[in-house]
Amino acid sequence: MDFVLSWEMLLILFGIAMLAGFIDTLAGGGGLITVPVLLLSGLPPIQALATNKIQSSFGTMVATLNMFRGRLIKLENIRLPFIMSLIGAALGTLLVQQLNVAVLDIVIPIVLVLIGLYFLLVKGAGAVERKPRMAEKPFNTTVVLVIGFYDGLFGPGTGSFFSLANVALRGEKIVQATAKAKAFNFASNIASAVVFMLGGKVVWSVGVAMMLGQVIGATIGSKVMVSHGARLIRPIIVAVCFLMVIRYLWDKF
Repeated sequence: MDFVLSWEMLLILFGIAMLAGFIDTLAGGGGLITVPVLLLSGLPPIQALATNKIQSSFGTMVATLNMFRGRLIKLENIRLPFIMSLIGAALGTLLVQQLNVAVLDIVIPIVLVLIGLYFLLVKGAGAVERKPRMAEKPFNTTVVLVIGFYDGLFGPGTGSFFSLANVALRGEKIVQATAKAKAFNFASNIASAVVFMLGGKVVWSVGVAMMLGQVIGATIGSKVMVSHGARLIRPIIVAVCFLMVIRYLWDKF
């Protein structure tokens, strides 16, 4: 399935994807920038979600590769959660094509406010490594699976959810937590994208233009993350969460 958009609109979508790739690499939430723009461009909801998954997959892929190069993550530490995120996202994507997910418009803003408040108010959240509140294997097989499922079901904010879970439940530093979040999010994006592709839901002309923007934005974001770390990530997560909530409220009211 494809839609004919003007070169001007494709250029705008390229720029939006570049901005989203940069922000998503540092804090998550890039989908809350790209999905509304895709809907405004005239794509039906399912095609918008499918095309968003294709382009965001490239952004999270670039970010994940850069996390490996920067030695912020190791393969042996993410193998199981990567697989669980894949499985969860595939199941969520199969389900979203059958259901009305309007209830998420109520749930997501509440969760985003809680994430923003956690990083804003909890002293030292993610600043130093802490004792885990949840063992690694149960975390990987339940929490990562559920967040991956959400990503397949709807998606926006997934990177922020993964980062929060790594900090709050696994006691990780925010840089390490965000780096792992990129890998988990890459897995869920890939699984969701494949299911959407098999269902013929992707608008490729739009997807390719936005892929290029995502690659550039994610590359810049990765370099900023490696060089500046927690000093930038924490305030950006807080700002992105509250800005996403404001956007939700603006759209609804």
